[in-house]
Amino acid sequence: MGEFLNTIEVAEKLGVSEATLRGWRVVGKGPKYVKCGRWVRYSEKTIANWIESQTVSTDDME
Repeated sequence: MGEFLNTIEVAEKLGVSEATLRGWRVVGKGPKYVKCGRWVRYSEKTIANWIESQTVSTDDME
């Protein structure tokens, strides 16, 4: 199934604050996550896929 990361670990990996990550969850932005009660986790695969989806080519900017 893969390893799951908590909010602190994901924020560090993405270079954003925990507050930013929580804000993204509120507005539906950012990587998908799993929530069970107060437990919020992100799969490593989902994080890698989300990072890849954020890649912008300089060709896209013309």
